[in-house]
Amino acid sequence: MEKRKLGKTGEFLTIVGFGGIAVSSETPEYAAELVAKAVEERGINYFDVAPSYGNAEERLGPALKPYRDGVFLACKTGKRDAAGAEEELHKSLALLHTDHFDLYQLHAVKTPEEVAQILGPGGALETFVKAREKGLVRFLGFSAHSEEAAIALMEAFDFDTILAPFNWATWHKGKFGVRMLAEAVKRDMGVLALKSLAKRAWAEGEERRWKKTWYSPVDTFAEAQLAFRFTLSKPITAAVSPGHEELLWWMCDIAEHFTPLTESEDAQLAAMSAELDVIFPQS
Repeated sequence: MEKRKLGKTGEFLTIVGFGGIAVSSETPEYAAELVAKAVEERGINYFDVAPSYGNAEERLGPALKPYRDGVFLACKTGKRDAAGAEEELHKSLALLHTDHFDLYQLHAVKTPEEVAQILGPGGALETFVKAREKGLVRFLGFSAHSEEAAIALMEAFDFDTILAPFNWATWHKGKFGVRMLAEAVKRDMGVLALKSLAKRAWAEGEERRWKKTWYSPVDTFAEAQLAFRFTLSKPITAAVSPGHEELLWWMCDIAEHFTPLTESEDAQLAAMSAELDVIFPQS
């Protein structure tokens, strides 16, 4: 699988990242088989997980242990204060059977109030910097669910990476992601994508085919091809897979035969997005 450079870090990641939620609520045996296939058969070297993904850390740790030295492991914290972030960091390290994370991220930052707490006295950034000094983490980043929060964090601190929704539907319908991608590229940050296969919000009362996604993903492999190629055609290092094995393998199949999106295909996606109830608001 193709690997791309992760900003200024010097690391090269596979363009498909393994989303740890895929092993949440699964058996240890299933988790071990899924991780082994991802590494040995599909060549994935980038894994991402978070404490909020159910018991994903508990399942991923033992499954990933045989491969830990050869992969890039990213984790997150939802805590905004230094003490909470430190506690969550050490708990995640223990659950994932590792002595360090390659990347540690603030998780799903959205509001100006969160940004202010993170950056202020006693904020989570203090823990991040100390953890890097101690060798508990190598690189520092954040995931963001708003462009305002993302840009505020980039302007305040020299983060190594951004993980954000760079998605065909939200990009075309509301230009969501345009500003933060441009800002990240300007700063030579490593850019990582989430929600690349998202399509729309679940309708009220709709039967959910995919139980681990809080949105409705693309419906077919053909749609997945367009959606994922849209993301990979941007200056983005890698995209994290949604929470289901089937969607992970779709992404791997697309990645292994990747060709950049054409103008006519991009126009097709723009037309498809026009009537969708997208998962992130217009900018």
